[in-house]
Amino acid sequence: MHKRLFIPGPVEVRPDVLARMSTPMIGHRSKSASALQAGIADKMRTLMYTKNEILLSTSSGSGLMEGAIRSCTRRRAAVFSIGAFGDRWYKMATSNNVPADLFSVEPGRATLPEQVEAALATGAYDLVTVTHNETATGVMNPVDGIAEVLRRHPGVVWCVDAVSSLGGAKIEVDRLGIDVCITSSQKCLGLPPGLAVCSVSEKAIRAAEQVPFRGLYFDLVELYRFVREKESQYPATPSLSHMFALDYQLDRILAEGPENRFARHQAMAGRVRDWADSNFALYSDPAHLSDTVTCISNTRNLDVSALNKRLGDVGYTISNGYGALKDKTFRIAHMADATLDDVNGLLTAIDALLA
Repeated sequence: MHKRLFIPGPVEVRPDVLARMSTPMIGHRSKSASALQAGIADKMRTLMYTKNEILLSTSSGSGLMEGAIRSCTRRRAAVFSIGAFGDRWYKMATSNNVPADLFSVEPGRATLPEQVEAALATGAYDLVTVTHNETATGVMNPVDGIAEVLRRHPGVVWCVDAVSSLGGAKIEVDRLGIDVCITSSQKCLGLPPGLAVCSVSEKAIRAAEQVPFRGLYFDLVELYRFVREKESQYPATPSLSHMFALDYQLDRILAEGPENRFARHQAMAGRVRDWADSNFALYSDPAHLSDTVTCISNTRNLDVSALNKRLGDVGYTISNGYGALKDKTFRIAHMADATLDDVNGLLTAIDALLA
């Protein structure tokens, strides 16, 4: 039996989207490939509310995250973490010999603008990384408030991990002033894993040009120059199968309407939160809850693995808690092409098992 995925990635992928991945190959240096990649970039600019360049990478989102912090940190990076994936960005910095400091908060809490201001007021940092949406805890950071802080520090490059939110929550890249905004295919975009996408500002590229050792595969300057100078081409062989599917899926997303898509995600999140409040408790700060995944405190001391096994028997899968939160919490994702009816079906199934 197929188990419908309500985990924070990979997500359930529509059959028609999957079918596009079997499109016959074309030459990756052909004009057809250039047109495909340029079309994706134009559609992503619409979804991301930006005029910045769009870069594609045959990797997970982590590839472009590592590329961003290595490419654009001239002196020192301030890494703001609200969980496992912010911690990963810090590990990427230290593994690449990039000077960085980690600013963490208690699990379930958000990074607040005043915390970013306190760090930047020292003058020690020329790059900031922020996780927009943390799937480990179901927290969505207040990027509007953080943007106000970054506007007061125009020399600082701002990188945002929007891997688990872009396409499910509205992120106005240009209005917010985000220099590098990163996402990947297997979350709200509703594709299989394997493709990462980012927008990158000219400010970020000018900063990166001052960094002597940026690596190669994830060097943002190398990617940017190729796209600009080689008619939307890339230095390494891209996953054209993912691109065929993304091009098709972006047409679907824009036909639905981004605002309608964001509202659908908010409606699903609201339904899961109400159910969690009635049956368990929400784990994270209610002022900063994610619209794409809900983290629920296991107040009834359920055997989450056993519950998930029984859910699998009726065609559903949810996620246990992440890392230290395993069995203490569980998570229900509501992203990509899931609908409110899908969520209701899952919750009805859980209610029946709990009864």
